[in-house]
Amino acid sequence: MTLDARARLEQLRAQAAERVEATGVTLAELMHDREGSNDDDEHDPEGVTLSSEWSRLTGLAEAAASELQQVDDAVARLDAGTYGACAHCGRPIPEARLEVRPFATHCVACAEKLGL
Repeated sequence: MTLDARARLEQLRAQAAERVEATGVTLAELMHDREGSNDDDEHDPEGVTLSSEWSRLTGLAEAAASELQQVDDAVARLDAGTYGACAHCGRPIPEARLEVRPFATHCVACAEKLGL
């Protein structure tokens, strides 16, 4: 499981890092576009407003950064030898759960009990 888990986590990390970078670039472009504009984009009937696009991209960037952190934490647990053990009860997290959510920190029973 360790080699498969590491490969899966490295793949997820690369994907999350790519999304962090892409949303960062797009947000920077949006900021640049907004700096040169005095238009009232809130009343533009043509398409999405800059502020709503900013909110959407910020949400995507935050989600990607959060996933990246969760993957990094999972890799640290893998290196420490605690990957796959529930942080609450210490029992093994089922393989099926780790396949679906490779950075899971709790078994299903504890996650439900803790409301995670």
